[in-house]
Amino acid sequence: MSDSIAQAITDVSQRIRAAEAASARPAGSVRLLAVSKTFPASAVQAAYAAGQRAFGENYVQELQAKAAALAGLDIEWHFIGPLQSNKTRIVAENAHWVHSIERLKIAQRLSEQRPAQLPPLQVCIQVNVSGEDSKSGCTPAEALALAHAVAALPNLQLRGLMCIPEPTTDMQKLAGQFALLRQVQDELREDGLALDTVSMGMSSDMAQAIAAGSTMVRVGTAIFGARHYPT
Repeated sequence: MSDSIAQAITDVSQRIRAAEAASARPAGSVRLLAVSKTFPASAVQAAYAAGQRAFGENYVQELQAKAAALAGLDIEWHFIGPLQSNKTRIVAENAHWVHSIERLKIAQRLSEQRPAQLPPLQVCIQVNVSGEDSKSGCTPAEALALAHAVAALPNLQLRGLMCIPEPTTDMQKLAGQFALLRQVQDELREDGLALDTVSMGMSSDMAQAIAAGSTMVRVGTAIFGARHYPT
């Protein structure tokens, strides 16, 4: 497993560098977030041994368990899934980043529950760029007010925006959704918010996301393989 994960990280990193070059982006301007949800701590250890440091988790209990099991490693944990208000404390205590802020209440709880000895929690606001009812995220129109409110919270640092586009084989439609997130980000920056992160792009669409301005791609299956969810 270790060898296959290490090779996959090399391959994905090469894909990222190629996409940067194709879009005239500086080499190293896009970070790789390895999404380890549903995979064991041993898979995270294998990726860590290959040089990967940032890992994404979607489930609160899984984040908590892996953070405890791998506490001796300098891993940067990113929570990227939907977050309920009754589980914010675990995330505030264990994560370094949260990508999925969609309501002010969640951000307020994270700020209140962030341990005093830890640095500010780095956060992104999730924007629903597809308009699907099933998708999490605030609307593009809500992003400005939410961003200013989150940026004012004492124990959080607002870094940027995140999106999960609609699954589609229509590349024009996909590009439009990525462009919408980048447009919202530009509007927030023009309104005085110092943002540097655009979290978008996954295993199947990272090249398109990088072309649209992504600074962080969230890649799981291309590194760890197909997921097997419990039935």
